[in-house]
Amino acid sequence: MNAAIRKQPASGPKSGPAADHYTYRVSWSEEDQEFVATCAEFPSISHLAANQIEAIEGLRALVGDVVKDMAASGETPPEPLAERRFSGEFITRVPGELHRLLTIEAAEAGVSLNRLVSFKLAMPLRAATPARRASPARRASPARLKTTRTN
Repeated sequence: MNAAIRKQPASGPKSGPAADHYTYRVSWSEEDQEFVATCAEFPSISHLAANQIEAIEGLRALVGDVVKDMAASGETPPEPLAERRFSGEFITRVPGELHRLLTIEAAEAGVSLNRLVSFKLAMPLRAATPARRASPARRASPARLKTTRTN
């Protein structure tokens, strides 16, 4: 479906980020019997409409107004996720038993714990373990990492 979405003006030094730089999602609300648009950076606001385009356009206009109001009152609007730089590292705590089980699974697969966890995070919940690492003489490239499905 093609639809024209109105462009928000580029952000200026005092207006904060442009409303179209934020992260939006539109889904059906069974409870409201309408589409609801949400914004990851502004979790407390949403917009309901009869169709997806109206929902997103309504929310983008609302976010634009909120950003302007925040700038006018000296508040700093949240940084759009699309403009953030991510290091690729984060620390998470897991129960000791899960840590043990993941370590065993990684050892059995012949991969590092970090590689196993990265693989699992990138795959659907029921994905299998990455294939065992090839011996140093026949080491496979990461692109050739194979998975084995278990039922």
